[in-house]
Amino acid sequence: MHRQQLATTIDRVGGVYLLPLALAAIALLFIAPSTWATLTVAGLAMGMMIFLMASGLSLIFGLMDVLNFGHSAFVSFGAFIAASVLAALGAWLAGDSVVFNMLALFAAIGAATAFGAVAGWAFERVIVKPVYKDHLRQILITMGALIVAEQLILVIWGGVPIPVARPRILTGSLIVGDVSIEIYRIFAFLLGLAVYVALHLTLNRTRLGLLIRAGVENREMVEALGFRIDRLFIGVFMAGSALAAMGGAMWAGYQGMINPALGSELMILVFIVVIIGGLGSIQGSLLGAILVGLMANYVAFLMPKMSLASNMLLMMAILLWRPYGLKPAVKG
Repeated sequence: MHRQQLATTIDRVGGVYLLPLALAAIALLFIAPSTWATLTVAGLAMGMMIFLMASGLSLIFGLMDVLNFGHSAFVSFGAFIAASVLAALGAWLAGDSVVFNMLALFAAIGAATAFGAVAGWAFERVIVKPVYKDHLRQILITMGALIVAEQLILVIWGGVPIPVARPRILTGSLIVGDVSIEIYRIFAFLLGLAVYVALHLTLNRTRLGLLIRAGVENREMVEALGFRIDRLFIGVFMAGSALAAMGGAMWAGYQGMINPALGSELMILVFIVVIIGGLGSIQGSLLGAILVGLMANYVAFLMPKMSLASNMLLMMAILLWRPYGLKPAVKG
């Protein structure tokens, strides 16, 4: 009874959306204000980049019921394609022209995103389509595809880590008082926010989003009305793969150095975000990604060796409280 009353009270004052604020407030008790502000901005930027990757997986996993363990391949390819485009346009990056700087940046992000969409279509048609509704085979075949993809990256780009150039306009930091904020992190946060708004409006305010959600609830009824649900779901898979590649492209610039294991290393955080947020939920993915980004940065500063474990503990605590995640679109 008391637990239900507490949950009701929390929902009235803001619900689960208060969790990032609560986490930030607790961290402020142990970290100097200027350092805390820098870590918070870094955590928000990191969270938004993870959101780009996690939102795609959440859509595929939650709406299509596909356990795609090959999702990280799109992240890796997105990172390497973006790095290659940036290297090819090095003269544009190094110049003082804002226009050429931004053209090079968006060319890299656009190339990675376009590749993700096309590769996602091929992946769904060849790899996933034969194993719909068979989770065990989905896991096995998508993990096999991931191994093949990682080997392809080794063949094309080699196994040596490669540097990733940043546009001149996004290098350096903004100094506000005692707080230093990297310009690239501000851009990453704004891009992630723009993608979230676009996804939210598409799924909740458009006819396409209505059809996708209706197809999840009752596929037979929607098909009886004359709509091709399989085409809609292919579109969802392509969008999810494109978002993963976009996230990989942004992460490449964030890290400055990438290697073929990039996607596999990030998938741990991506799966944590999807589970924390709830399957099929864009709002949940955003909330989970921000929590993971903040937790990773705060704990990495206070106890570096506990950074990854802290997010595991966060996931366990949230699942004990809300077994289906913070904002699930589907339950079970």
